[in-house]
Amino acid sequence: MVLPPKLARLYGDFRLTHAPRPWVISNLVSTLDGVVSLQVKGHDEGGDISGFSAEDRMVMGLLRSVADVVVVGSGTMQADRKHVWTAEDICPELAPDYRRLRDALHKPRTALNVVVSASGKLDLRRPVFTSGKVDALIVTTPGGARRLLKERVPSSVQVRTIRGNAAKLSAASILDEISRVHDVTHVLVEGGPSLLGVFFKERLLDEQFLTLAPQIAGRETGDRRLSLVMGTSFAPKDPLWGRLVDARQASDLLFLRYQFARAAGRLGRRTVRSGRLKRG
Repeated sequence: MVLPPKLARLYGDFRLTHAPRPWVISNLVSTLDGVVSLQVKGHDEGGDISGFSAEDRMVMGLLRSVADVVVVGSGTMQADRKHVWTAEDICPELAPDYRRLRDALHKPRTALNVVVSASGKLDLRRPVFTSGKVDALIVTTPGGARRLLKERVPSSVQVRTIRGNAAKLSAASILDEISRVHDVTHVLVEGGPSLLGVFFKERLLDEQFLTLAPQIAGRETGDRRLSLVMGTSFAPKDPLWGRLVDARQASDLLFLRYQFARAAGRLGRRTVRSGRLKRG
């Protein structure tokens, strides 16, 4: 993939796998001790974890630019109430470069924003639904849909129902429903940890982009701070191992990229690319 000149200078070589099915990637930032959200009012977004890193925002924008769909859970939307999941929103200073990249990839102006909520308890006044910046899709249960349809759903928002329990919807059914309404080659999952855990559990996560920030957040016994994956466990009975395929550095942050079991057949010889990210 040939990036526009400024993005190529900032990031370097960037390759994305193409497959005969949706290729699912995730991107999150974590402290050294594995915290991805402090769960403190006013400090529960990724910026508090990354130190508001410009390089981290640049990578987030890059991944949103190559994605057809950005998927978030209701908790992630709740944490960032004014957010719209576009490259321009997270890194406005590179907006023209992101648009050039999407144009070169023959993608629409923005990725479809998908909000997953089994309960349907969503504030439909949020910018992701009302700003007109993105098309939005809500994936929910029949009960959640009944709750939503009692409100005024904006015309730019689709509501799709799939069977599931009150707590979780399956990753496979989420992907199936997205594919029914949108052409998809690359899906970006931006959390939260419970939604990401479902994709990992069903072995439907191909790649994890992980920004590792040089911060120790710590935990008190019984606090609500979140790690990368919540709501499911793997080791020691069913350990889930990834393969490091890319490692880059910017200041004291590491930008790591792992591929997981669903991609194992395509990994081939082990090659780890590395480099340094640059500031705009």
